[in-house]
Amino acid sequence: MSTGRGIPEEVIEAVLRQHDIVDTVGKHVHLTKQGKYMKGLCPFHSEKTPSFTVTPERQIFHCYGCGKGGNAIKFRMEIEGLTFPRP
Repeated sequence: MSTGRGIPEEVIEAVLRQHDIVDTVGKHVHLTKQGKYMKGLCPFHSEKTPSFTVTPERQIFHCYGCGKGGNAIKFRMEIEGLTFPRP
């Protein structure tokens, strides 16, 4: 099934299964465990109090300060300024 982005959904899901969100984000953000979440300072805006949360169980990230969020692919795209290929 196509996502309309030129990359089949099965390929995207396979990539996400191979890349743990904590490992992916942890290469750019110092994360500390808080209950079932991991928290750190957001790499997308300046802050002194951590508002950046990673939820390993759901394999997503979200910043309550700037509103950015998504999965491991979205994080890499945001951190490296990449876009999805267009058909």
